[in-house]
Amino acid sequence: MLSEFLVGHFIKDHARTELPEVRSKYGYLSGIVGILANIILFAIKLTTGLIINSIAFIGDAFNNLTDAASSLVTIVGFKLAGKPADEEHPFGHGRLEYIVGLIVSFLIILVGYELFKSSVDRIIHPVLVNFSWPAFLIIILAILTKSWLFLFNRFLSKTIDSKALLATSFDSLSDMIATGCIGVSLIASLFTTFPLDGYVGIIVALIILYSGISLTKETISPLLGEVPEQELIAKISRKILSYEKVLGIHDLIVHTYGPGQYMASIHVEVSANQDIIEMHEYIDVIERRVAEELGILLTIHMDPLNVDSEEIRQMQEELGEILKEFPEVFSFHDFRIVGKGERRNFLFDLVVKNGTSKEEIKKLRQAITLKVQEKHPYSYCVLTFDQNDMLINSSP
Repeated sequence: MLSEFLVGHFIKDHARTELPEVRSKYGYLSGIVGILANIILFAIKLTTGLIINSIAFIGDAFNNLTDAASSLVTIVGFKLAGKPADEEHPFGHGRLEYIVGLIVSFLIILVGYELFKSSVDRIIHPVLVNFSWPAFLIIILAILTKSWLFLFNRFLSKTIDSKALLATSFDSLSDMIATGCIGVSLIASLFTTFPLDGYVGIIVALIILYSGISLTKETISPLLGEVPEQELIAKISRKILSYEKVLGIHDLIVHTYGPGQYMASIHVEVSANQDIIEMHEYIDVIERRVAEELGILLTIHMDPLNVDSEEIRQMQEELGEILKEFPEVFSFHDFRIVGKGERRNFLFDLVVKNGTSKEEIKKLRQAITLKVQEKHPYSYCVLTFDQNDMLINSSP
């Protein structure tokens, strides 16, 4: 396979995609190949489009020129994204890779808009398109080239999990479809004088615009903050829960600062009967080992639990049964009792669905408190609501 051949011969240590310098080389390879291919296609298409007088052909040529510029942006973006952390950016520059994908998406939208305007003008002021076999063969060559660029960049994007290269691959796919439409209009010019060229140009422009808008949404998503991959969540949870003295985990929050660059924090429940100094060192060991094994920056907060209190155990069981009546509640944790006798405060955290409104939380707080007070009329519930899809709660 040509893609694997290029990666194997031009990227040293190509299998170590977790390294920033290796990721950068993947971006460079994509950019260099894209620049060479698109400049050649631009020159050939522009010359041919001027000869046969086709606005769709000329528009597609400038689309290739924009693709070459996008490839240059990709190279620069991967170069900057690979820079190490500094005082102003303590977590590195990895998110620049997402910005590169966003810039490429904007360039695609710009090309689509300009082609749409030119195509409308061609419909209003039609010009005869002259069919020629060289032009048709160039279209076939362009389709084959763009098909390979699509597969090549998709292969690279999957290999290093890159949104920027995924955007580049879909740009090539839209180009392939657009060029195919131009081929259809060129063949149609043999049989009709209808200004099909302008209408096909509009179709091509709409395809390009749709591709650009879709890619914009996809590249903005990680910049805004996405739910972390379930596989990563599962790995963190399994590894921490595998330690004997860990009773449970909750409030796992994962942030990404670029592809493969994760920072996570989590609460780990341990017995309150253990020596606090020993448990602190124990948690530090877990923190270091899991961080090294998964290649993430991990911070663990230790939550001591009173596991020997019969009162707390019974109340947790009661609360668990009560909360089964509220499907909005995923789980609860950090349960504590303050006070003695009948007049006690029950403090605990509840995990609810992300996006739960303040009004819904208010009603939920009141309903749960009333349910608890049916059995403990002089008690009061102090509830804290965690509403984030990234908060993971588990126990061994």
